[in-house]
Amino acid sequence: MDNDTEHTHEELCTMLNAQTGQLAWPELERHFARGVVVRVASDLDLIEVAAAVVEDNQEAVNQWMSSAQIAHADEQDAKDWTLRQPRFWAVVAAPWVLIQEIV
Repeated sequence: MDNDTEHTHEELCTMLNAQTGQLAWPELERHFARGVVVRVASDLDLIEVAAAVVEDNQEAVNQWMSSAQIAHADEQDAKDWTLRQPRFWAVVAAPWVLIQEIV
């Protein structure tokens, strides 16, 4: 990566925060169908998780995955969300769409 495209962690978090928005489940269904929706536990900071994904921080991501704090959304999640119709905070950390249910 050359210096013109490098971002500090803080700059990356600021950029990701600006790109975060609220979405309803119907707006996420097409992303779920593509297999790119990752749910993030409510006790994690969505922006910090997205930054770790963008920065390829495999240690942090693997730790969250092994403790089930982040996981690919599955059919059971989709059925639950279809019934309840919750809203989510969502941010893209390409190719993933990271979501956190608003409680």
